[in-house]
Amino acid sequence: MRFEDLKPEVIKILQNEKQSTTERLHLICLLLKDSIEYYDWVGFYFKNGDKEELKLRTYVGAKTDHDIIPFGKGICGQVALSNENFVVPDVQAQDNYIACSFAVKSEIVIPLFKNGENIGQIDVDSETPNPFTSEDEQFLEFVNFEVAKII
Repeated sequence: MRFEDLKPEVIKILQNEKQSTTERLHLICLLLKDSIEYYDWVGFYFKNGDKEELKLRTYVGAKTDHDIIPFGKGICGQVALSNENFVVPDVQAQDNYIACSFAVKSEIVIPLFKNGENIGQIDVDSETPNPFTSEDEQFLEFVNFEVAKII
C-alpha cells in the first residue's frame, strides 16, 4: 500500500476516542507492519518520566527485551539526544546498535515532538537491507505529527 493511501487510515485510527491512546498506537503499529512489506517490527518508545531513558509503550513484531533504553544507547537512545531522524541501512555497520534480532538488517527511528519537545519516537526494524527512503522518513514524520495530537 502506498504511503498516501495509509495517511487517511492513520488519521481514522487516531481519531477513534473510544479506544485508549495505547490501543490506538498499537493499531498504528499493526497497520504499518501489515501494509508495508519491509516493516517487520514497529513500535513506539516514549520518554520515561523524568528519567534519561525511553520506555517501550507498544509494538508489533518479534518479542524484544528492550523495554527500557537509556538515552544515548542504540539507535533509539541516540535519537532521544539528537532530536533527528536516524536511518540505518545496515545495522551491522553501527557501533552503537542494540541487536533486537539477528534477522534485523536495517532500522529507521523518527523522533516524536509535542510542543517542540522530543517526547518519544517511532522505531521500525526491517529484515530487508537498506529499504528506507526519504518517503519513509516523510511518512513516519506525518505519523508522529498526527500521534502528537492525541498525546
